Amino acid sequence: MSDKKRVLITGGAGFLGSHLCERFLAEGYHVIAMDNLITGDLQNIEHLFAREDFEFHHHDVSKFVFVPGKLDYILHFASPASPIDYLKIPIQTLKVGSLGTHNLLGLARVKNARLLIASTSEVYGDPEIHPQVEEYFGNVNPVGPRGCYDEAKRFQEAITMAYHNHHGLETRIVRIFNTYGPRMRLDDGRVLPAFLSQALRGEALTVFGDGSQTRSFCYVDDLVDGIYRLLLSDYHMPVNIGNPSEITIKEFGEEIARLTGVEFKPDYRPLPENDPMKRRPDISKAKEILGWEPKVDRAEGLRRTLEYFKEHVQRV
Repeated sequence: MSDKKRVLITGGAGFLGSHLCERFLAEGYHVIAMDNLITGDLQNIEHLFAREDFEFHHHDVSKFVFVPGKLDYILHFASPASPIDYLKIPIQTLKVGSLGTHNLLGLARVKNARLLIASTSEVYGDPEIHPQVEEYFGNVNPVGPRGCYDEAKRFQEAITMAYHNHHGLETRIVRIFNTYGPRMRLDDGRVLPAFLSQALRGEALTVFGDGSQTRSFCYVDDLVDGIYRLLLSDYHMPVNIGNPSEITIKEFGEEIARLTGVEFKPDYRPLPENDPMKRRPDISKAKEILGWEPKVDRAEGLRRTLEYFKEHVQRV
């Protein structure tokens, strides 16, 4: 058995999970990726299969999780994360946030491992305060169409804190804001892949509502760095990781059109129910506790992401 530290990354074949696998391998860890491939894709990690310090387990964490050998860290990133996915599979979304988290907390106790859970800015719902601070309790509709995701994540935070307080388990909670970069699914329904795919195909860009709602986009490498720092920190309360640079969806569509060299032709559609009107993280805690802030500006991040999308849109 190698003396390398061992980390389990659930959702390891997904967009964020695959980037985390690469970061931990680069930092000298033995990485175990686990995914049931409902929304993940083996293409995201197939370049890692030849490595001795990487292994893949095809498994649904909503069922009992067994991993032989020692584990130092667990990162729970298994979950559908886009509305198009969790509206299609709401029960699996609830199960991976509840039963899956419970199973991994149990595994962390047995292995004496530190567990970091991927929570989300969606715990704030359609926020009444702006920007969003970690102390804000949120404005969430538990029985609305997005409730399956929002409440799964809120429960995930609650049970994680219960294990921390009751069992003394080492836990970390990251609240992830809108993130983008290579390996996003072209059809995942989120605004950035939708806009880029449509622009590259010469189609009108789908804008929900009047486009005045805002989002704040963080490049994936910055996000992964924040998560890595949080895992190794001594702070167990939730921390926002995201880019506070805020933009309206209409302005963002115009930016994507300029980047891809097409005319901005919005196709306005009704706003989905309970869609947040504002989204911007307050990252004071991340700056103060982790010494973290995003480094990649949107222009550079979008250039990198566009290269990936150009290659993949042509294949479709």
